[in-house]
Amino acid sequence: MLALNILGIEVPDSRPLFIAALAVHVPAGMVAVVAGALAATARKQPGRHPVAGRVYLVALAALGASALVLALMRWRHDWPLFLLDLVALGAAGNGLVLRRRARAGWLPRHGSLMAASYVVLLTGFYIDNGPNLPVWDRLPTIAYWTLPALVGLPLTIRALARARQRAAAVPPAVT
Repeated sequence: MLALNILGIEVPDSRPLFIAALAVHVPAGMVAVVAGALAATARKQPGRHPVAGRVYLVALAALGASALVLALMRWRHDWPLFLLDLVALGAAGNGLVLRRRARAGWLPRHGSLMAASYVVLLTGFYIDNGPNLPVWDRLPTIAYWTLPALVGLPLTIRALARARQRAAAVPPAVT
């Protein structure tokens, strides 16, 4: 199990299955980050938001599947990252179920779960890559675990409050 250098990035395992899983994992993670950001910033209406949300879920599923392979090959090192992938996928899946059922009060729960999924996704990224990133490489390890939530939580609270204000401003339907 020799380390491998690909484009100046040290890959901790040179076995073909590890490289193949990583070849799925990295693009899936990049797509999930972009799609999640697009879904989060889009108007919550038909169009960009649900399309980006579906892309996010598919990318997150691919990320989770490849994370399983990577973790099984290097369990001692990668099990926390695999657990984070499961949490992110579980939160996003539950967010989708809430949206599809659309029962009373679904919107804040859907938004909270999807935001939590995205924060956990970013947490896993920073835990794994933070030591190799400019600026992040100067931060203590605890920052990789906490900064995504410290940034994401206030943004989520603000977005949910704004959605509540918009909903309150809409006059009730006349029956």
